[in-house]
Amino acid sequence: MATPRTLIDSATIGARIDALAGRIAATMPEDFVMVVILNGAFMFAADLSRALARAGRHPTMEFINLKSYGDATESAGQVRVLGTLPERLDGRAVLLVDDILDTGRTMHFARALLAGLGASPVQLCTFLDKPSRRVLDIRAEHVGFEVEDRFVVGYGLDHAKKWRGLPDLAAID
Repeated sequence: MATPRTLIDSATIGARIDALAGRIAATMPEDFVMVVILNGAFMFAADLSRALARAGRHPTMEFINLKSYGDATESAGQVRVLGTLPERLDGRAVLLVDDILDTGRTMHFARALLAGLGASPVQLCTFLDKPSRRVLDIRAEHVGFEVEDRFVVGYGLDHAKKWRGLPDLAAID
């Protein structure tokens, strides 16, 4: 496998997350729940939660583990829930946080799942958006960066469980 090549450095990522947090703080009610899709979004969610705190917001945090890729570079086309689901979402505003909005299957599935648990409204926040790969009509209200159709790693995103710890976003060509 080739060495990953930096696309977006950590300083640029940090500045964008601060801007996102300001926008989220202005559009979400004070008492909202941040539901993070694991595993890839954990770094983004950690930095976003700290940026939200600096912006005066302290959401409750919940986590869901969904799987659609496995060790492949293409989605398997089906989303599976691993583990438990958040509780007590009736009437709560939710910010659903993921690492990448690609085909749209995972975010579509997760939004419907949370709405079924009583969350309302559910806004989507994604670190990366790849609109060229979308197979479902879904858009995120809050987007870190739009990227072209290439396989990216780092900043929480992996390939076969490698490269998650890179501080930058990088491409594997």
